[in-house]
Amino acid sequence: MIDQAPLELQGQVKAVLKAMRSFDFVLCLLPMHKVMKIIEVLCQTLQRKSLDVVHAMNFVALTKSILQEMREKGWDDLVRDVESFYEKHDIDMPDMNTWYKDGTCRHCQQRDFITVEHHYHMDVFNALVDFQLSELNRRFSDHASELLILSSTLDLRDNFKNFKTEGVCNLAKKFYPEDFDDGEMFALELECAYL
Repeated sequence: MIDQAPLELQGQVKAVLKAMRSFDFVLCLLPMHKVMKIIEVLCQTLQRKSLDVVHAMNFVALTKSILQEMREKGWDDLVRDVESFYEKHDIDMPDMNTWYKDGTCRHCQQRDFITVEHHYHMDVFNALVDFQLSELNRRFSDHASELLILSSTLDLRDNFKNFKTEGVCNLAKKFYPEDFDDGEMFALELECAYL
């Protein structure tokens, strides 16, 4: 089918195919696919109508820990996946222990002497996972998550099923300390205990 296309298009198709079979593309695509699968599960879970705040925040924390574990222990699995892909498609994989050469390949222009493996591990794989973790941390900071979880104790559903005196008091102490002096905190604790 490629042979029937105009010559210019044939050249473009071959260039795209070559780029898609490149080590850079495969080594970026595979971890991106894994990260996006993890994030997709989080997004689908957070969109459930029946999900309460506590379970949502717990799921966000679980997703962060999965990504952190992927960052710490996922590199070797990724390299095996890339090797498998290259074997399956009969492509030679570059030697990961050679010096990484960027740009013009002149040693005098290299920022430092690092291996191919180091570059892809630190500058590509870890950078990808770190970016996703920072986005999750930005959207779901520990402070905001704690506020949401403590606020969930005031949820009206099921006759205040989630109500906890300790949660209300912690909410008041941590997030509204100027509004509750010691006497008012004591009164709040007593009032909550009788609910």
